[in-house]
Amino acid sequence: MAETAYLSLGSNLGDRAANLREALTQLNSVGHLVAVSAFYETQPVDVPEQPWFLNCVAAIATDLTPRELLSTVLQIETSMGRLRMAAKGPRKIDIDIVLFDDRVVDEPRLKIPHPAMHRRRFVLEPLAEIAPGARHPELDKTARELLADLAEGQTVRRLASTSQST
Repeated sequence: MAETAYLSLGSNLGDRAANLREALTQLNSVGHLVAVSAFYETQPVDVPEQPWFLNCVAAIATDLTPRELLSTVLQIETSMGRLRMAAKGPRKIDIDIVLFDDRVVDEPRLKIPHPAMHRRRFVLEPLAEIAPGARHPELDKTARELLADLAEGQTVRRLASTSQST
């Protein structure tokens, strides 16, 4: 039975919108994209001296396990030319598993929910757009509640009403 995973996608190198669309196309071939947020231009958070990101969140219905989904998103990143040169540095594509239904996974290479999602406006704004009631299984708060609790800061600008029109 398919479960719903929420993925955060980001790009700050090359044609950022095209990179996001290509990643979404590849994700749709391994599951069914249920919803995709608008694209958001976002200020880099951890390493500010790099180009701004374009981000979105996608909901995908999948029969894959969380570990299989992680392997798949890493393959997509590699196929698109992702190079891991510097931690949190510039990247053509970045795909993170944010939530996977109500599962909690704590493995060395896989943590669900994403350990920083509740502190990242670039994740919460698009997540709240497509799934305001999606619940963080450890904090027991919805995406909308987490966004409302977030301190001011992090610049996030919605660019278009749908990802396909960017």
